[in-house]
Amino acid sequence: MGRMSDGIGTQVKVQMINKCSCTEYEFQFIQRIIKEISSTKPNRMQLFVTKYPIGIDSHVEAIELLFDMNTYEVHMLGICGLGGVGKTTITKAIYNRIIDRFEGSCFLENVREKSGTNDCIIQQQERLLSKILGNRYLKVDSVLEGINMIKKTLCRTRILLVLDDVDELKEIENFLGECNWLSLGSRVIITTRDKHLITALGKDHPIYEVKELNQSEALELFSLHAFQTDKLEKEYSKLAEQIINYANGLPLALKK
Repeated sequence: MGRMSDGIGTQVKVQMINKCSCTEYEFQFIQRIIKEISSTKPNRMQLFVTKYPIGIDSHVEAIELLFDMNTYEVHMLGICGLGGVGKTTITKAIYNRIIDRFEGSCFLENVREKSGTNDCIIQQQERLLSKILGNRYLKVDSVLEGINMIKKTLCRTRILLVLDDVDELKEIENFLGECNWLSLGSRVIITTRDKHLITALGKDHPIYEVKELNQSEALELFSLHAFQTDKLEKEYSKLAEQIINYANGLPLALKK
């Protein structure tokens, strides 16, 4: 099986070399090879985003521009905003859109909640390593060992990594150390309520702030969840307005 895969990979590279002009930059050539090989592989598992993705697409497009997917540099991005504003939902949507451009990927949800004890941190490290390496039975004995194992893995693999709901630098360090060992082309998304956490990482990482839904989006989302239609009956308009004002444009509040 391994030899067959190698053969296919070689054929693809030869085809790409024949197509490549002498004046083409090396990075462009590499990107074309990655794209060609990716097209022969099945799509990776998509995450469930949300039942009603109101206003999601505009956020995803803006974030993709910030990520500058056409460069082969390492990029880290912070997605910030109030609790319940939809940071995780938006991040799942962008994750699904770009996942197939990477050699490995992992979405670590609720990092803050799952970092209460060393055992919890180790479980998250094992999940990260397992997702990247495709080894379900990988064992980590300590947080420090996990950090070292992640370093060895991430420095040679082009990855997409999400650290969701982070509120302390230590939670980032448990997976990325000093954030200087990522392989070229890797992308990292950190969602947090505190944008100063991103600036504290020491580099000029872009920050995308998620704002509350506007009145029209809030009404549509509420109507879909409450009545399974975006056409609200007139008799409910006053009640809907009160609820929307109370929810203050937070999607999580409008769903409940």
